[in-house]
Amino acid sequence: MPPREPPLVEPPFETGDDTVSGRSEQTDQSSGQTHQSTGGADQPERPARGSARIAGVLLAAGTSDRFGERNKLLASHDGAPLVRHAAATLVDSTVDPVVVVVGYESERVVDALDGLDVEIVHNPRYANGQASSVRAGIRALRDRPEQVDAAVVALGDMPFVDVATIETLCEAYESGVGDALAAAYEGTRGNPVLFDRRFFDDLVDVAGDVGGREILLDSDDSARVAVPDSGVRRDVDEPSDLS
Repeated sequence: MPPREPPLVEPPFETGDDTVSGRSEQTDQSSGQTHQSTGGADQPERPARGSARIAGVLLAAGTSDRFGERNKLLASHDGAPLVRHAAATLVDSTVDPVVVVVGYESERVVDALDGLDVEIVHNPRYANGQASSVRAGIRALRDRPEQVDAAVVALGDMPFVDVATIETLCEAYESGVGDALAAAYEGTRGNPVLFDRRFFDDLVDVAGDVGGREILLDSDDSARVAVPDSGVRRDVDEPSDLS
């Protein structure tokens, strides 16, 4: 039996109070069931709407086994490397700071990001899977002096995501839709995803190549956020994916 998908929520998002406690009630369109959650009795109140500090994490450390001999993150599309497109989407949005996790061919990936306002985090264990990069990026945010309220996690091999999608995820979070959110196109969950800081410790503990998927599927305070952006389902695994 496939895992229960989080409920699908469509904008516009409304809240009756400037301060959102994290309670959401949405209908799962695939099952017709309504889900309500509070995110835990000891969950602190979310910052006032519009004041949350939401950071961005770009995972750009992995190898490119299915792409061939080249590093797919450095493959060119519209005159720029894929990883630069993906990073620029975060930089051009309101998330701040933007952390890029690098590993495989890190010097070349960092060179491809030259001039962008990003912070570089090195993941020496990138060969252990995507979760190792999630751990490195989230740990860097969790341990910084200035508190980050939530993080948008994006993938370096997904250069077609719109800036508007990042903003929609942030708006959904600040409106109290949920604390674990995934962009969804035509109802199908994709990337990027957003996690409230209450999940940071769990994300630092994730293993293998799962990333935050289990949190999204298991949390009572998760949701799919509908966006009109096919880029959230379009990653690059093979050269033909760029045509």
